[in-house]
Amino acid sequence: MNLHHPTLWQIELIPWYLFVIVWIVASLWVKTTKAAEPLMSRLTYGSLMALAFYLLFSRRALGMLGTRFIRDAESVAVAGIVLTFAGVALSIWARLILGENWSAKVTRKVDHELIRSGPYAFVRHPIYSGLLLATIGTAIFIGQWRGLIAIPLVLLSESIKARREEQFMIEEFGETYQEYREQTWFIVPGF
Repeated sequence: MNLHHPTLWQIELIPWYLFVIVWIVASLWVKTTKAAEPLMSRLTYGSLMALAFYLLFSRRALGMLGTRFIRDAESVAVAGIVLTFAGVALSIWARLILGENWSAKVTRKVDHELIRSGPYAFVRHPIYSGLLLATIGTAIFIGQWRGLIAIPLVLLSESIKARREEQFMIEEFGETYQEYREQTWFIVPGF
């Protein structure tokens, strides 16, 4: 009997697949939207995120971007895998805590709640924190310059979207949200 063991790349992809599955299933249970950002607003950060994911997951030769910035070693790959799993786990935890208040686009929901528990007690946008950590993990795993370029693209995309979300939350919760902002970090703890 020939047992096939998964490759490190297949293991690296597991948390990303879990992320997609959780997002699809959880998106079936969300509150009704009462206000949403316009489509053109979404294109800015959506395009940046799409480019970042292309850089991370493309199997095409990308010239100089395909050269390594870190040595090709199993220990480096495993470290990347661990960070990817940790980042996706944080994102999934935050998504589950957010519950029905979540939306793929910037919105205000009917009966919107300001969530302050779980990772939201420390960071206002822990889903993005987790995605950034997972991106760093995948960048380390692939070890190529394209991965390093993806990191600031993800951070910029998430920062743009998070700032728009905060404008909506200020409109929804006013002073309560301002106080929450003063007590928590934006995306990266300590910054």
